[in-house]
Amino acid sequence: MAGVADRAFRELCTSYGAAYVISEMVSSKGLTMQDKKSKELLFLSEKERPAGAQIFGDNPEIMAQAALKTMSFNPEFIDINMGCPAPKIAGNGGGSALLKNPPLISEIVESVVKVSPVPVTVKIRIGWDKDTINAVEVAKRIEAAGASALTVHGRTRTQMYAPPVYLDEIAKVKNAVSIPIIGNGDIVDGKSAKQMLDETGCDFLMIGRGALGRPWIFDSVNAYLENGTILTEPPIEERMRVMIEHIRLICEYKGERVGMREARKHAAWYIKGIRGAAAFRQEVGTLSSMEQLEELARRVIACGE
Repeated sequence: MAGVADRAFRELCTSYGAAYVISEMVSSKGLTMQDKKSKELLFLSEKERPAGAQIFGDNPEIMAQAALKTMSFNPEFIDINMGCPAPKIAGNGGGSALLKNPPLISEIVESVVKVSPVPVTVKIRIGWDKDTINAVEVAKRIEAAGASALTVHGRTRTQMYAPPVYLDEIAKVKNAVSIPIIGNGDIVDGKSAKQMLDETGCDFLMIGRGALGRPWIFDSVNAYLENGTILTEPPIEERMRVMIEHIRLICEYKGERVGMREARKHAAWYIKGIRGAAAFRQEVGTLSSMEQLEELARRVIACGE
């Protein structure tokens, strides 16, 4: 969710019923070196709370220093990312690469917990690859190190985002530790959310990619889990209204030049599955102003009627 789950997106998700949100992941080294971008990524507004500050890295001492730095943004908790599969993160020893070194995971979590005045949570995958699935061992270490909760993404690192999601491995983790377990992976609607809860026994759910272009997914999941109600997808007019609101917020917070560049990926997600989306996709890649976006939205609506 790096480059996606920014302030605008988090505020929108909160307005649609997300119970809590987490910042984009921030490099512990960058944060301790007073990197301006790292500080911008950690800004948490009052509209998106409760919210956590997410950090990553492979040095226990630097991670502890970074955890203390996040306190200036008043997070309700600190989340340590030990699940990111991206080559530039895992290739440098962070994210999911830590799954290959369980003792180091213990050291990092212990170091952060020791200095943090707020709860510390951790996110992992079930293992590096299918031959080294070690989520239970890692979870036990994380619990022993003092973490307050653990998110488990039911894939290995080598899978990236390819199917399947191994719900049975998440269930094994749930049965092995006493801290709350948060299930993650391919939750796209109420039914898949309930399946995650039923088959893993997890305490909470985390939704990431399922919210891309669909921030209303949280309302849909909540309705289904509360009383079995299946909410229909919003009509095209509403989808385009939310898209414009979302991108207007990005531009407000980051300026139109940066905002419209980032708007291109979001617009592609919002129009996905709509009649004529393929024809509009190339145009989405050239968006440079809110006026262009609004004109595109009008034509998408007209095409879908």
